[in-house]
Parts: sequence; C-alpha cells; structure tokens
Amino acid sequence: MGNEQTSIRIEKLETLKLKGISVYPERFSTNYDLYEASKLEDGTSNVRVAGRIMGIRNFSKLTFITISNIRGSLQLLLKREEVGEERFSQFHNLLDIGDFIGVEGRMYTTKTSQKTLRIESYMFLGKSLRTLPEKWHGLSNVEVRYRQRYLDLMMTQDTQQRLLTRTKMVRAIRRFFEDKEFLEVETPVLQHTSSGALAKPFSTYHNTLDTELNLRIAPETYLKRLIVGGFTKIFEFAKCFRNEGISPQHLQEFTMVEGYAAYWNYEDTMKFMRDMVLFVLDQTFNTTTINIKGQPINFSLEWDIVSFRDIILKHSGIDIELYPNVKDLYQETVRKNIDLDHLDIESMGRGNFIDLLYKKMCRPQIVKPTFLVEHPIDLSPLARANDNNPTITDRFQLVVNGAEIINAYSELVDPIEQRRRLEAQARLKSNGDLEAMEMDEDYLTAMEYGMPPISGWGFGIERLLMVLTDSTTIKDCVLFPLTKKL
Repeated sequence: MGNEQTSIRIEKLETLKLKGISVYPERFSTNYDLYEASKLEDGTSNVRVAGRIMGIRNFSKLTFITISNIRGSLQLLLKREEVGEERFSQFHNLLDIGDFIGVEGRMYTTKTSQKTLRIESYMFLGKSLRTLPEKWHGLSNVEVRYRQRYLDLMMTQDTQQRLLTRTKMVRAIRRFFEDKEFLEVETPVLQHTSSGALAKPFSTYHNTLDTELNLRIAPETYLKRLIVGGFTKIFEFAKCFRNEGISPQHLQEFTMVEGYAAYWNYEDTMKFMRDMVLFVLDQTFNTTTINIKGQPINFSLEWDIVSFRDIILKHSGIDIELYPNVKDLYQETVRKNIDLDHLDIESMGRGNFIDLLYKKMCRPQIVKPTFLVEHPIDLSPLARANDNNPTITDRFQLVVNGAEIINAYSELVDPIEQRRRLEAQARLKSNGDLEAMEMDEDYLTAMEYGMPPISGWGFGIERLLMVLTDSTTIKDCVLFPLTKKL
C-alpha cells in the first residue's frame, strides 16, 4: 500500500485524529437516499444524505462536490460564508476524492439546472487511503475489472446499471412465482451423486463422514422428491456448480431458478414461462421491447415454435431421423463438410452429438424468442417421452439471441423407465462420457413411492440477464466472477 499518495492520505487521517475528529464514526443518520434527494423540490430543508466523494470542483469561495452510491449521485455546494472559514479550509486540506461524508442542508437548483444540496454542516465518515483510478474507463484488462469489481461498480455506469438490473430481475421473478402460489424451497448443495443435468461436477470431501461428495449441478432430483412428499408448486433460487470450460455463455458457479408444478404438462409450462418473461421485462425495464444486436425485439408478439429435427434440417440439410446410429450421423456431417472440431465419437452418445450439431449450425441463427421442441430422447434422460413418438420428448427450450434461456419439460415419472435410462447414462459414463448422468438409487426409491404428472423448468439468472441486457459475456452479469489467483 506504500505509495506517496497513500502516505499523504494517512497523514491527513492523523491530522483529523489530532483535531479530535472521529475518523471511523459509528453512524450517520440520513433521511433521504441520494437518488431521492435529487428529486426534492427547491427549498426543502434539513435534508441529510451521505455518500462517497467522486468529484470536487474548487472555486475561490465555493466548491461543488459530487457524492454517489450504487443507486445515484448528488451535487453538493460548500460555501465559505455558509459553513465558516475553519470548516471550509478543513474540507480542502483534509478530505479527498474517495472519502465518505455525511451532510445536512437545503435543496436548490443551480443556473445550469442541476439539483444541488447547499451544505449547512458536514461530518467526516471515512477515509480512502488509495487514490481512485483515473484511467478506469479505458481499462482494457478486463480481469482487473472483475477482480476489483468494487472499483468497477464505483467507476462504470454500465456495470452499475447491469448489476442493479440483476437485483430488480430477481425480485420480479420471485414476485411472479409467489403471486401464482408457488412455494420457495431450498435443497442441498452437497450431494452424493450429481444428477439433474448433463455436466461434470466439482467434487469435495466430507472429513467427518469420510466420504466423497459433489457440489450440485442442478437441484432437480431433490425438488422432485418434494413433489413425492406432497408439495405441488415449488421453486428454488439454486447456486449450481459445473466443472466445465470457460466461455462467454458459461459460468462454473451460477444461479439457477428451477421449479415444478404437479398435474401440469410442458405446454402449461410454456404459457407460464412466456407470462413470466413478459412480467419480468415489464417490472425490470418498464417495456416488453428491448434492443438485441441493434434491433428492437418485441417479446409481446407471438413466439415461434420449431422442432429440433426441422431446425437442424433447415440449417444443415441433415434429417436426423434418418440416422438412428451416431456413427452414421457423424459420417453424414463429414459428407456435408460440417466441421464439429475434434470429436471422440466412441464415447459420445447420439444425443450429445445431435446437441453439438445444433449448437454449431442452428442456435447462433436464432435471435427472436423461439421455443425449440421435440428434443431427441437421448438428450433428455429425465424428460417424459412423447406419447405418439417415443424417440422424442415433451420438452422445450426458449432460445433468444443464440442463447438457451429456459429449459423445461413434462417430467418422467415412471420409475422403471427412469431406471432404464439412468442405466444407459451410466454405461456412457463408464465409456468415458464425463457429462453423462450417474446412477441415483435414492432418487429411484423416491420415485417408486409414486409421482403425479409433473412439469418443470430451469433457467440461469446470469444467462437471462446477459440476453436481456445484450451483454457480450456472462461474466459481466455476476457481481464477483471467478478469476485466476494472482
């Protein structure tokens, strides 16, 4: 911490102490937040606010000061004749940009039409021992922005807005579910198996129980146990962990909202999720039209519904139904000069191969909100098979701007069929497919006690925020993304 600027600031701190001023006061009573004060009428008196000094403009007998916090800022006026010589010079000699102050005064509007608080008294509330960065806005090293997110929040309006939007969005989602009589629940993060999704888990160790455990990749099988136990409409804000590659659309630690409704099917959920997205847009942005890639997208218009088979046929010219064997399907992609990078076809199931083909050829082309339906059964080990075509599932994904936002299905509730599918997944796992599901005997036991018809859904908060704010990377949508250790 030892640079010249810091030494000067520490000296100022010592001077404040010598003057008998409390340098770490315990509290300051405010009666308005900064964004509220900036809307007050001129002449409003006894206004008490506090914040961090972000700007100081000195003139001979007066000084304009800007104080701010995450939700807004306010201009203050410090006049020598109004606070007295001692307090005026004390401010200039001992306070710096970055320090915290509390002030009391009355509101007025300057000649340049800026709402301003005329300071009648002020109180020192905290010293910044480091100088705030001047070149933060031009900072090309994004790792520094993520590692020192507190500075990014102070200095960058885009970051402030996006992460405040996240908070508003979470509040709106929770309100939507609660208004529809869904109950919020919590399920374990530490689990013996990692089921509920196709992903590689993080593993950990429980010393007292002397056992290996995984951090959950999804809350799914525990939420379904609650349906067995008698809950009918539930949701969870679940921290999940997936030990997978870093990309602009993936986080290894993320927040998933997952929920289930007994007696519904996936078409009920489709309507419900559309209503939720429209509600969240309205509550968060006060509109259902948002700009994505420079074009306005009106979410209140009809959403397209397209099948997995049709979209792959459209963008690659391959009819996946003609190739029930993964090797034949692979040969067809080679014939069509579709390069899917270096693949280990021996260990990859047909479902994962089709998924890869879709992600490479189709998903980036989808911009408007689109429901993708009729996923192959090999891709959906926990979804219900379609009554008319058992090779596909009653499932949908909502895709917007090349990103999967919501994944949902009519759930598989037949324990015998579920056992068969998990056994197939376990075989894939033993052949080297790290993302295949494990056997989960405890969950199968719960299923054997009986389940009603169920539909469920899951979506990542960060992914949704990324799409709705048209962000280029998902790391911008979390307060403290994981960074490499220095």
